[in-house]
Amino acid sequence: MLKPVGDKVLVRPSEADDITAGGIVLPDTARKKPQKGEVIAVGSGRVLKNGRRVPISVEVGDTVVYSKYAGTKITGDDEELMILDEDSILGIQD
Repeated sequence: MLKPVGDKVLVRPSEADDITAGGIVLPDTARKKPQKGEVIAVGSGRVLKNGRRVPISVEVGDTVVYSKYAGTKITGDDEELMILDEDSILGIQD
């Protein structure tokens, strides 16, 4: 398992919908890129100029919504994951 460093967060993106509300099956190329996912690992937090560390505001297991073009895709354990900066996370879904 990859352990993020600093203010980075490792997220498993949600699956894109295969079928529209009207019942049309979408090919891979027409699916929208998911903008939410489950946090599976977090870094230790951001270090301020005075040397104090600020912990990350999300926890493992949270479902987060993030910016559309944020993060870096990686492949780990035969699945696609995203590494995001904490600043790219827009909110936590209940």
